Amino acid sequence: MVSLSRRRFFGMMGASAAGAFSLSPLQTFLSQKALGQNIAADPFGPLSPKLPTTIDPRFSAVIDLAAAGALLEVPAGFEYAAFHVSGMQMSDGKLCPSDHDGMAWFQGPRGTHLLVQNHELSPGEDDGSGFTGGTGLQNAYDKFDGDGGPGIGAGGTSTIVVDNLGRPLRDFVSLAGTIRNCAGGPTPWGSWISCEENVTVPADNPAVTQKHGFNFEVPARGGLVDPVPLIEMGRFNHEAVAVDPATGYVYETEDRGDSCIYRYKPNQPGNLAAGGELEVLTLVDGPQDTRTGVLGLLNQPLQVQWVSLTQNGVNTNPDTDSLRFDAQALNGAIFARGEGAWAGNDKIYWVCTSGGDAGNGQVWCYDDRDETLTLFVESTDETELDNPDNITIGSDGSLYLMEDGGGEQFIVGVTPAGGLFQLVRNNLNNSEFAGGCFSGDGTKLFFNIQTPGITFMLYRTDGQPIVVA
Repeated sequence: MVSLSRRRFFGMMGASAAGAFSLSPLQTFLSQKALGQNIAADPFGPLSPKLPTTIDPRFSAVIDLAAAGALLEVPAGFEYAAFHVSGMQMSDGKLCPSDHDGMAWFQGPRGTHLLVQNHELSPGEDDGSGFTGGTGLQNAYDKFDGDGGPGIGAGGTSTIVVDNLGRPLRDFVSLAGTIRNCAGGPTPWGSWISCEENVTVPADNPAVTQKHGFNFEVPARGGLVDPVPLIEMGRFNHEAVAVDPATGYVYETEDRGDSCIYRYKPNQPGNLAAGGELEVLTLVDGPQDTRTGVLGLLNQPLQVQWVSLTQNGVNTNPDTDSLRFDAQALNGAIFARGEGAWAGNDKIYWVCTSGGDAGNGQVWCYDDRDETLTLFVESTDETELDNPDNITIGSDGSLYLMEDGGGEQFIVGVTPAGGLFQLVRNNLNNSEFAGGCFSGDGTKLFFNIQTPGITFMLYRTDGQPIVVA
């Protein structure tokens, strides 16, 4: 955990927004400070550089590990495996695409792990791995928007089968022909929703043959899918989704500086392609604009009302990137770059990467039982928390935030008692962390460095779950 001399305490909410968080961390901080206690007691210990214990043998064809040295800094008692690096040859004969981003874990056969991973690739983007020449996602498969020219439809997903030691057993492209697949989210029925953070249309680029800006569903167990855009979930600059397992409702974030939060209510829970109703979040007793000036609302549940875009005649599949403006005309609340989202602790969490008075990030928590929204985290300085992006939740209810700011990058945890700590540091470069997700038993944390794309598996040497004691 970072001491107060390095990172000043920042506000986080307590029991009203997360069942696992019993006391307001701000109250905890103030009481401990009054007693002269050190609230920066470290749950896992300081970080230090460490070489991977297990490494994919294909790694050496792309990165010189001897020259790179320790890829990560981790606490004592932790090990990690490194695999699925961009540019290596996958099991399907294709080169692994780059720009690893959102990811989810699923239980595989015979004790294996299944990871479905996004690749945030834009038209024409090339990192030297060769995919824009037809060896990666788009031209090789001619899917959705795959035949428009080099790099068009370069985004998509890959699926990785990994054993308990972090050794990849099989990997292959599972979604192709889409653009800039940033994040998404797992479903309770065993699939990954991959989100396009792109709203390109043919009029914008003559090589593009389809409208973009949609979500796509990828079953965890399966091969290359036929890309079917989930049109009624809305066309906008998608980032992530979180599915409420109790209702099947899908909560969607939008990566724009003036974004909205949407909720999709499928006609048939578990069958998103069967259509449904799209709604926007509005605040009954709070400001419409939450991007700044809301730090004083920390810890205060705000009443939410969902307004139907579908029933109000809004075109949820517009030709322009205008959905949020129609939503805001219906009093849709405005957020600063809605990014990562996750369901856990019987709540829905999402990150606003540039939210807050300092522009360094917020985390919001929605409770659908009483339909309230609470500001859960607001960073007041980049040394506290530097533009978090993806988010996931441990088996003990702790949050893990993947930084995407300037300079060095950390995976930052928030304990159930409200403490802030660093679990992992990128020791290779300053590229962002992404794709954080835990195995079902909580013993393994999977995540990515986006560039060069590398996937990791972090675990304790004693085999115990990664929980804060």
